[in-house]
Amino acid sequence: MDYDYIPLPQRNPLKWPNGARVALILTFNLETWDLTKDTDKPYYAGGPAILPDVLPGNVPDFPNYTWREYGQRVGIWRLFELFDKMGAKASCTTNAVTFQRRKAMTDAVLDRGWELLTHNWEQGELLSNFAHDPEKERNIILASLAEFEKHTGRKSKGWLSSSLRGTLQTADILAEQGCTFYCDIMNDDQPYLLRTPHGPIVSVPYSNEINDFTFITRKNFTTDQFAQALIEELDVLYEEGATTGRIMNVGLHPHVSGRAHRVRAIREFIEHAQSLPGVWWATREEIADWYLAHHEEHIPGQLA
Repeated sequence: MDYDYIPLPQRNPLKWPNGARVALILTFNLETWDLTKDTDKPYYAGGPAILPDVLPGNVPDFPNYTWREYGQRVGIWRLFELFDKMGAKASCTTNAVTFQRRKAMTDAVLDRGWELLTHNWEQGELLSNFAHDPEKERNIILASLAEFEKHTGRKSKGWLSSSLRGTLQTADILAEQGCTFYCDIMNDDQPYLLRTPHGPIVSVPYSNEINDFTFITRKNFTTDQFAQALIEELDVLYEEGATTGRIMNVGLHPHVSGRAHRVRAIREFIEHAQSLPGVWWATREEIADWYLAHHEEHIPGQLA
C-alpha cells in the first residue's frame, strides 16, 4: 500500500451527491474481547483501561472487562433506542467474535438495515502483532471476512483494524479480497485512493480525535463539552464544505457514550446535524462507491 502527499489546496473541489457539504458517519464499535489471554504480559484489550493498573493477560481483569461489557448489556441498547426515536442511523463495526458471542448486537444492526463492516477477529488481537508475519495476518483477515459473510450473507466491503493497528500489507490483502474501502488511515477530511498491487482501495477515514474515548476517557470532557466539541467540528466542516466536501466520522463506544449521563450529548449532536441541509448521512460503502466513480474529478492521476 502507498499513497501520495497531496495537500488540500492542490485538489479540485470535492462535490458530494446532491450538493451535500458533509458526509456524516456515526460509528458504533461492536467490540468483543477475551477475558484472559495465554500470556503473563500486560493484556491490551483494545482501548484505554478505566483502571490503569493493567493485569497480566492470564489474570482476569474484571473491572476493565466488565466496564466494557456494560456497553454490550446496556449501553448499546440505549443508543439503539435513541437513534430509532430520532430516525438516525449508524455505521457499525464488529469483531468477528461478536457474531459468535454477542449476536444480539449484530442482529439488531442488520434488522435496522444499517451498515456493518469487519473490525478484526477479536478486539485484543492487533494486526500490528503480526507486522513481520504476513501469512498470520492474512489468515486473521480472511477468517474475519469469512465470519462476516457467514452471518450477513454478503461479502464485507470494508475494514477497520482493532485500535487501527494495521500493517503495510493490510490494505493489500483487503483489496485482493474485493474490499472497496479501508478506514485505518486517519490523515484527512476527504476520501482518496490508496494504491495496492490488487488495484485501488478508498481511504474512508475513521477518527481517534472525534471519538468518545478521546474526549471522555482521555481528556475527561463533561457531557456538555463533548456535545459542544462535536457540534463545533461539524459546523466548521459544514462551512468549509460549501467549497469542497468533507467527511466527519464520530467514533462511539457503547460503554462510553451509552452511559445514561452522556447520551444527551449524542442526542443534541444529532438534533443539530439534522437541522443542517446538505448533511449526507452516508454509509462508508456509499462513499467508497461514489469516490471510485469520481476520484479523477477530485485528484487527477492518483493511480499514476
